[in-house]
Amino acid sequence: MTAASLRTVLRRVGSISRWMLVAAILSGVAGSSVARADDWFPHYTGSHWTYFWTDSKYNQRGTTEQVSVTTQTGPNGCGWQASWTGDTLIPLTSGSSSSSSTTPVIDQPDNGTMCFQDQGYGLENTDYSGTPPPINEPSLCANGGTSGGCASSLGSTLFDVIWGSRNPVISEPLLQGTTWNGTGGGDGSVTSANRYFGMQLVKVPAFPHGIMAAAVQSEIVLAGTNGDDYGSGTRTTWWVRGLGPVKMVFDHVDGSVTTSELQATNLHPSFVQQPDADYFPLRVGAHGTYEWTNRKHLKQPEVDKVSVDAASNRTGRVTVRSVSGPIHAVGEYLFSLRLDGLRTTLARTSGATLLHLPHLGHGRHFFNPLDLMIYGFNPILPGYGAPGTFWHSGNAYDLKQFGVTGNTSVVGIRRVHVPAGTFQALELRSTLRQPGYAYGSGVRLMWFAPGRGLVKLVFSHRDRSTSVVQLIK
Repeated sequence: MTAASLRTVLRRVGSISRWMLVAAILSGVAGSSVARADDWFPHYTGSHWTYFWTDSKYNQRGTTEQVSVTTQTGPNGCGWQASWTGDTLIPLTSGSSSSSSTTPVIDQPDNGTMCFQDQGYGLENTDYSGTPPPINEPSLCANGGTSGGCASSLGSTLFDVIWGSRNPVISEPLLQGTTWNGTGGGDGSVTSANRYFGMQLVKVPAFPHGIMAAAVQSEIVLAGTNGDDYGSGTRTTWWVRGLGPVKMVFDHVDGSVTTSELQATNLHPSFVQQPDADYFPLRVGAHGTYEWTNRKHLKQPEVDKVSVDAASNRTGRVTVRSVSGPIHAVGEYLFSLRLDGLRTTLARTSGATLLHLPHLGHGRHFFNPLDLMIYGFNPILPGYGAPGTFWHSGNAYDLKQFGVTGNTSVVGIRRVHVPAGTFQALELRSTLRQPGYAYGSGVRLMWFAPGRGLVKLVFSHRDRSTSVVQLIK
């Protein structure tokens, strides 16, 4: 073949590219271990919680609040609604000791309602209303509350829980290393950087012997008000699946500390503890080098580097570039991680090669290891990697893009050896069928390691060839 004809072939094959906008809606998930959107804050009709909250400066005597779910469909479509009642005793004399029984006080009501919606990315606060905060609490609004009122308050447990992070209040799935940014306050002027720190044993009056809870720490900033130093600080909230928040500690910049603890509830903690390992970290700088072989179609290994180039709030842009091998591949993908799993929202790939690679239906080709990983249907991974989780194809858009039917199940944790090392990896098994295309049909096994992502893939195609992808470094 002459150099001119080679360039012609490369241009022709290199022009093969594709865009895939995959609306990854999980069409069918079965198994008792699958998480629900409301697990971290259940809202069954009749749910009830009793909280006791104090503030070392502005509510030293403490307030007992009775919180209950009042409706599943709040007014104006605000979502499910929780209501609370309580009374706060505010000393009339500044600096008075809360232990003095003779100090005159103002009995100030602590009542309110709050609306939430369960979204695929977590719990969202949609609306709230309540009585004014304690009269000695610094104003948290720029106008000082003198013009048109002030819709920002830290005068109750739930107000403290949503402060600076209304959307989402808690992000899902809640996995190791999870971080997200949020806003809050009545005018959205409060910002927060939130991070999941793992499961911790927490003792509260409702569970005096301790209960395992998910610790979420939030760095909160309020600017532009007289109460900046009170509205800013570090808040830690402990969440229990099946119960909701059981404890909250807010260390304010002004030195005061707000604490709320669960005293009693008619709910019970979930007995199913979801694994919290992150099997596909969308973290800027994460990278790996993969080798792809197929003895029938790809006798010389194709080696590609995969890296996360940008990421924000569980969405990441991943690029693929050839290092060596017979395919000059380039790829760009967008992945998002939501409660229903890891899904591909965009994929653009191209490849230039002299190989006669088998065709797939719907004009598809396999050009790099991630093409093999995303092939078929979404999600690629479930939100929580619980063994026994099972789902099948059926999403109309996936079928239009790939034309693949089948199912995927989480087999369990397996010890996997690849050139990059030995991993305790989550094994997934997929059966895939693309009518009329043996290369696009078969059984695919994939192994994902915590904090690393894909470490191995074996696709046994029905054309009697086998593609093997391994992480080599």
